[in-house]
Amino acid sequence: YMMCSDAAGLREKAAWEGKGSASRSKLLEKLQTYLPPSVMLPPHRLQTLLRQAVELQRDRCVYHNTRHEPSLDSVSLYSDHSCSRKQFPCYTRQILTEHCNEVWFCKFSNDGSKLATGSKDSTVILWDVDMESQQLKVARTLEGHTYGVSYLAWSPDDAHLIACGPDDCSELWLWNVQTGELKVKMSQSHEDSLTCAAWNPDGKRFVTGGQRGQFYQCDLEGNVLDSWEGVRVQCLCCVGDGKTVLASDTHQRIRGYNFEELTDRNIVQEDHPIMAFTVSRNGRLALLNVATQGVHLWDLQDRVLVRKYQGATQGFYTIHSAFGGLHEDFIASGSEDHKVYVWHKRGELPIAVLAGHSHTVNCVSWNPRLPMLASASDDGTVRIWGPAP
Repeated sequence: YMMCSDAAGLREKAAWEGKGSASRSKLLEKLQTYLPPSVMLPPHRLQTLLRQAVELQRDRCVYHNTRHEPSLDSVSLYSDHSCSRKQFPCYTRQILTEHCNEVWFCKFSNDGSKLATGSKDSTVILWDVDMESQQLKVARTLEGHTYGVSYLAWSPDDAHLIACGPDDCSELWLWNVQTGELKVKMSQSHEDSLTCAAWNPDGKRFVTGGQRGQFYQCDLEGNVLDSWEGVRVQCLCCVGDGKTVLASDTHQRIRGYNFEELTDRNIVQEDHPIMAFTVSRNGRLALLNVATQGVHLWDLQDRVLVRKYQGATQGFYTIHSAFGGLHEDFIASGSEDHKVYVWHKRGELPIAVLAGHSHTVNCVSWNPRLPMLASASDDGTVRIWGPAP
């Protein structure tokens, strides 16, 4: 029992405001937990259904790539949500012709403010990206490489850039991006093949290797900290835990190597050579360019093949594909038929086929901040793709 001297005291002890709309709303909310939806409609049900409809339309929109997510306050309910293809990077906005031979690799910096391109002409060109006009201009040229430049890797803070060469290259070059100074020229042996590299997330270490059996972990001075013997490396990627490195090899697989525990395990097994691969930002998905097969999407956690993308021509050239878009909902790849293919991650058929190059497209790279795509080709040019002018 509870005894109160007046009505105000009773309301206070019972946490009851007294009769009125507020107390009735609270009573209805409490009753809602005991009654099924068929008896009592949940609150704001129509608003919930409309919001779900807008979200579904957004998910089905193959060109949706904007920071402004559609909401009930910002969209019209008179027509379905659909982004225009003109807002997507499908149009040639600039052609970079400063290289004088085949361009083998291109990569935007992590902050999107720079583009690095590597060529058979043995140079690396750094480009500044104007965030307003979305035009590129030469920042500096890094020269002195003995071989052509077939692979580039930005450090996590974009302060350094690693350059590697083709199969017969035994050297790795580590550049200071800000000054253009060559910080390290690494070569363990003339018999080595150092054709790819990847940065540890701490930015203080990197891994490098090649198909002649070299696989090193090094510091910023080029000193070898650890090594694995007999691993014929095709491509490398460091994962977010800071100790595991993914490496594709000549056995048509991707294995995970733990440099702290010195353990390794098989993660992906293909039936054909893996020419190159890249991993999504969250580390869950891997995009593989597989010889004679094209572009494959793998789930690294479940270790299953998710999707095979159709259209691109992939023989035994090394072609580098890429995740892209604000939420990495898109995939792009070069092709031996001189085109760039773009897919939505959830669909096997291309949503855009970009023509313009006259020879094999070796590499593509998405700008992480702008609706911009770069493609490097054997025709000696780099094309910058953007929305319609």
